Amino acid sequence: MRKFVTALTVGVALTVLFAGNPHQALAGDNHGDFMIRGLVTGVLPDADASVKANGTRIPGASVDVSDEVIPATTLTYFFTDNWAVELFCCFAKHTVEAAGSIASVGDIGDTWIFPPALTAQYHFNPDGTFKPYVGAGVQYIHFFNESSKLGPGTSFALDDGFGFTLQGGLDIAVGDGWYLNADVKKTWLGMDHRSGGTGITADVDLDPLVVSAGFGYRFNLSDLLGGHGSATAYEELK
Repeated sequence: MRKFVTALTVGVALTVLFAGNPHQALAGDNHGDFMIRGLVTGVLPDADASVKANGTRIPGASVDVSDEVIPATTLTYFFTDNWAVELFCCFAKHTVEAAGSIASVGDIGDTWIFPPALTAQYHFNPDGTFKPYVGAGVQYIHFFNESSKLGPGTSFALDDGFGFTLQGGLDIAVGDGWYLNADVKKTWLGMDHRSGGTGITADVDLDPLVVSAGFGYRFNLSDLLGGHGSATAYEELK
């Protein structure tokens, strides 16, 4: 938790540094069709599991999944000033540990994850400085490069899965299309785990809380292709 708080503090400081002098950056549009964000993100799983050995449930056995702090990005498309759809993306490496009555086993394995989330959003107060929003959608988690820590002759595998996501956040306009952002997502997601060579399987509820802070930039394509407030270059490409 300490490394999460430290990294989040650094992320907020960098956000203020980037956004504090927006006129030196490319001017955007507070009502642009797109917003891109750079974030410092804490991925905080709330794992619980039913663990079995050769098909028989082990009483009191569970697993824990490590908290991690990572860089992340989002891309949002605004259909109107209020309605939007957001794609969240990142990569993270997590350690899965034995817990409960099998805690003495220690680390079970490591895995990398790719967890894109797609949410539909409603943005309040589109003409104000403070713009809260809520969202709901789905998250897909892909596990790759799994490695077992249970010794020679064992393997570690996690099945990909889909989950349901709720979201709440706040954008703070700082000028010329630049924003400060804070965001919280909660996903409910289940998956299956197998430790080859041990007879151990588990049904795992991962249920991560994803907390982010960073900066955003809202724009139209014409801002990038033809300058602020001009659609000339964009029109020429049509």
